[in-house]
Amino acid sequence: MIDRRAWADRLTGRERRLFRGLDRPERIQDFLETLPFNFERGGDTCKSPRRVLETRSAHCIEGALLAAAVLWFRGQRPLLLDLKATASDIDHVVAPFRARGRWGAISKTNHAVLRYRDPVYRSVRELAMSYFHEYTIDNGLKTLTSYSAIFDLTRLGPDWIVSGEDLWDLSYALDRSRHYSILGHRPRRNLRRADAIERRAGDLVQWEPPARVRARS
Repeated sequence: MIDRRAWADRLTGRERRLFRGLDRPERIQDFLETLPFNFERGGDTCKSPRRVLETRSAHCIEGALLAAAVLWFRGQRPLLLDLKATASDIDHVVAPFRARGRWGAISKTNHAVLRYRDPVYRSVRELAMSYFHEYTIDNGLKTLTSYSAIFDLTRLGPDWIVSGEDLWDLSYALDRSRHYSILGHRPRRNLRRADAIERRAGDLVQWEPPARVRARS
C-alpha cells in the first residue's frame, strides 16, 4: 500500500486544505452535494479528483473517486464498489468505507435514491443489497444484477488523483473486476415491481438536466 504521504505533496495547497477539512465521511458526502451533477454535455468523461475540483461537477464514479482520494488522505483505504444493472439501466459506483467495523458508502447521484449509506452494514454484500430495492426503472422493474468485490485503488498508485486525462483505464479495470451475482439463475420477472409512489420518488432530481439529457445515476 502506498502511504498517502508519498503523494500528498503533489496536491495543491487548496486541495490539501479541502482534504483536511473533510475529516469524516459525512462531510465528504456534504461536499459532494454542493457539486452540480455532470451531465457530460461535451461527451463522456471520467474525471480525476483534481479535474472534478477544477470543473466543479461530477457524476457517480467521479464523485466516488474524489471521495476515495479524500479517505486515503485521511488514512483510510481508497475503495470503490461497482453496482451493475441490466442493459436497460445504468451502473452506479460508490466509495465504501468502514467505521467501527461496519460498512457505509459515499455516493454522488442526482436522484433521491442510490445515496449515502451510514456505516451500519456488517459486510460488503449487505451494503450492496441495501441498494437493491431502490434500483428500478420507469416501469418499476428492479434492475440491479451484481456488485463488485472491493476495488482497492492503492494498487494503481496515486496518479489517478491528479491526472489531467480521463481515467478510462481505471473505469475499465473496475468494470472487468470480479463481480458477484445477486439473483443467480432465478428469474427477474418473479420480482415484485416498484409501485407508483416508489417510481415517483425515483423521478426526483437534485440538479435539473439540460434539454435532451437524461441521467439515472
